Amino acid sequence: MTIFLKKKISEFLQMSAGMVLLTVGVYFFKIPNGFSTGGVSGIGTLLGTLCPRLSPATWISLINILLLLVGFVVLGRETGVKTVYCSLLFSGLTSLCEWLVPLSAPLTDQPFLELCYAILLTGCGSALAFNVGASSGGTDIVALILKKYSRLNVGKALLCTDFLIAAGAFYVFGIKAGLYSILGLFSKAFLVDGIIENINSCKYFVVITDHAAEVREYIIKEMHHGVTDSAVVGGYTHKERTMLHTVCRRGEAVRLRRRIREIDPHAFIIITTSNEIIGRGFRSV
Repeated sequence: MTIFLKKKISEFLQMSAGMVLLTVGVYFFKIPNGFSTGGVSGIGTLLGTLCPRLSPATWISLINILLLLVGFVVLGRETGVKTVYCSLLFSGLTSLCEWLVPLSAPLTDQPFLELCYAILLTGCGSALAFNVGASSGGTDIVALILKKYSRLNVGKALLCTDFLIAAGAFYVFGIKAGLYSILGLFSKAFLVDGIIENINSCKYFVVITDHAAEVREYIIKEMHHGVTDSAVVGGYTHKERTMLHTVCRRGEAVRLRRRIREIDPHAFIIITTSNEIIGRGFRSV
């Protein structure tokens, strides 16, 4: 299986999982409680109450279609195609939930508990989509446009685009739901940034060893990562040794650390966390 195909399958799985989480958070927790934390789901929640002739799921579908056209033009074909898939899946799953599990009231009488689940599920779902350059449509497209043409990261861009929508909950659902919505909006914005940063975090290794050739061979041939080496001299021992530099995914770090210790028990290893690596084998932008 080629690297390109693996990447596409990974992106597909991330988008699909993200939309499932988003649907569960929106349908079971946001809509019944009137939490309008922004996004197309927030607009759908508001309009579904103001204009009950159409359900929130229908409003979500209509708004997505309109804004998807903007996404294709401004963000490009690849992002547009991904967003179309996510948008259709999100709308379809929401409609399916309305048919299979119709809800007329919140699941519990604990709105704060349900807000926590709404934030967690929708935040994780949106982050998975954003991480591969997609979105669930609607105002998330506007957030991606802001991210592309400004210095804002995704979470802060969401905050800018969705604040007025969240504030609309004060008028439609009352002060209590409005306050919950504003709290949810700010929490979701920081959660999305945190999840994306956590997904993309890598480990930077600096290894000083007398067995550089073996360590280098393992990194290149077994882990398929690049490595940079340089000759160094110990300030105390005045002994010449080799320093290796490499970067790997967080999940690979334990394996690499263990193998280095097996090759050279006396190796000096420095491991730091990098929030983002741009280059071959990692992120392209």
